[in-house]
Amino acid sequence: MKTLHRRLYFLPALVVFALMLPAMAFAQEPLEAPDALIARISTEVIDIAQNDSSIQKGDMNQIAKVIEEKVMPYVDFEKTTSLTVGRFWRQATPAQRAELSKLFHDLLFYTYASAISTIKQGSVLQLQPLRARPDATDVIVNTRIRIPRTPEPLTISYRLEKRSDGWKMYDVGVMGIWLVESYRTTFANEIERNGIDGLIKVLREKSQSLKKG
Repeated sequence: MKTLHRRLYFLPALVVFALMLPAMAFAQEPLEAPDALIARISTEVIDIAQNDSSIQKGDMNQIAKVIEEKVMPYVDFEKTTSLTVGRFWRQATPAQRAELSKLFHDLLFYTYASAISTIKQGSVLQLQPLRARPDATDVIVNTRIRIPRTPEPLTISYRLEKRSDGWKMYDVGVMGIWLVESYRTTFANEIERNGIDGLIKVLREKSQSLKKG
């Protein structure tokens, strides 16, 4: 009987909580739109790059810090790597996939770092109109960065996929050259010659070379 009384005692609170659940779900903030996400990230990065004297001097450690904090949390490296490796991705072991994703992280990092290193004081971000349906789950966001004393704007495009936790980037194009597309054929040729471990070796060497450069 005491157990029953305790249950009845807590029942009103449970009912109130249950009634609150729909309102709580409704109150959750909507996902940030893909173009809004890119605009926010790009604006933050440009502002930092313009006003940080160490970045203006080409300090890669500071550039790395900005990229890791502002950009990389919004990148799906596994999707990027699987698209680039193509049909061979299914043949890779979990350990090989993890290593490939890590090395591709470095490639994407240096691609973005080279773009950031060109940003100067007075650079202005221009976000191009998003050409996508409201219910689209895969979009391309195009941006241009006008840099003082540079005849052509720096064009950076992003491919994003909608996930339950927000939009994630999985490919980046700088001046019309997409990262995934530019490496796909090279990766396939290397795997056919020397296997997935051969590709991992090449990527390690390239990563070391980029780090030194």
